[in-house]
Amino acid sequence: MAKLGVGLVGYAFMGAVHSQAWRTANKFFDLPIDAELSVLCGRDAAKTSAAAAKMGWSDTVNDWRDLLTRDDVHVIDVCTPGSTHAEISIAALEAGKHVICEKPLANTVAEAEAMAAAAAKAAKHGVYAMVGFTYRRTPALALMRQLVQEGRLGTIRHVRAQYLQDWLMDPTSPLTWRLDKKLAGAGALGDIGAHIIDASQFVLGEKITGVSGILETFVKERPVLTGELGAGGRASNLGGGGGASAAGDVEYGPVTVDDATAFTARFEGGAIGSFEASRFATGRKNGLHLEINGSDGSLIFDFEDMNVLQYFDAREPAATAGYRRIIVNEAEHPYVAAWWPPGHGLGYEHGFTHQVVDFLTCIGRGEQPQPSFDEGLAVQRVIQAVEDSAANSSTWQSL
Repeated sequence: MAKLGVGLVGYAFMGAVHSQAWRTANKFFDLPIDAELSVLCGRDAAKTSAAAAKMGWSDTVNDWRDLLTRDDVHVIDVCTPGSTHAEISIAALEAGKHVICEKPLANTVAEAEAMAAAAAKAAKHGVYAMVGFTYRRTPALALMRQLVQEGRLGTIRHVRAQYLQDWLMDPTSPLTWRLDKKLAGAGALGDIGAHIIDASQFVLGEKITGVSGILETFVKERPVLTGELGAGGRASNLGGGGGASAAGDVEYGPVTVDDATAFTARFEGGAIGSFEASRFATGRKNGLHLEINGSDGSLIFDFEDMNVLQYFDAREPAATAGYRRIIVNEAEHPYVAAWWPPGHGLGYEHGFTHQVVDFLTCIGRGEQPQPSFDEGLAVQRVIQAVEDSAANSSTWQSL
């Protein structure tokens, strides 16, 4: 079996989930390539070493550039803030390393275009790049796409997509990099809205062609904790204008991204969509919801009940018609056969393992893994169009 050494950049939340995926994929799936956890990269040497020991990495470095010349690193997995995605990914591809990059692909359309161009150039030499929209790998959502592509819903008319969280409800929560536009690119729109943009386009197999949207930042300033913002860790380093203000002994800095967004959209096949992403949805922890209505039926997926897909067949007699609950854990369902017996559900982390499985399978076959950087660019263009619409009184923005 061929072996590919992985270099992972970032050891926090996403780094931990990706580490678990790299450890697990070959243990449950028969793959053409064996992934090795070669090097973990993080700026803090002590924390990186501790994370590597805990998560099973063989070695550590403190500068991602050190990964580019290592013979034991063939894949670079980018789990860093969006402001670094383009630089790391492009350099890795030019060095002949395969790349997985966390979503959203970049902070701007221009950066995403440069990344897509670098990926296209590298692919000609058998070096591939993929963006990490892992919800595609949830078996129930993958089954949703399968049923839509089989024509089970007929003509698609409506798409309703929500991604709702509440982790920013407390106005005293500190200012982190996710709230700084220079580092994160966007707020709820880019962080979680990107997922429902991708999921809807994935399920329909169609692109969004236009949007009209609004953005809102409910808490304009937040307390700054030293070290929370990465470089410098002070409010004066924040983008978006405005200096820090003081309230007692607490230093405050401006929130320069959105807390919530809502937008309407049209798909190239004629369907209309409504989208909502918020980090202020009280009581919602990780509520990704997607509903598709067609001329012959409807499908509903809700990540808070992630092993279930609801299906309504409009062709059934009215006397017995109704939504039926499909438990998506049979061996016939996407990805499920490698795991547990029927009735034993999967969890959040399995989507990341499935991402590695698909990536390694495609690399072994010499095929472009999906979603490609081109697909990541398509999502980035929708994000930009929503921002442009919101900045221009919700005017319609064509893509």
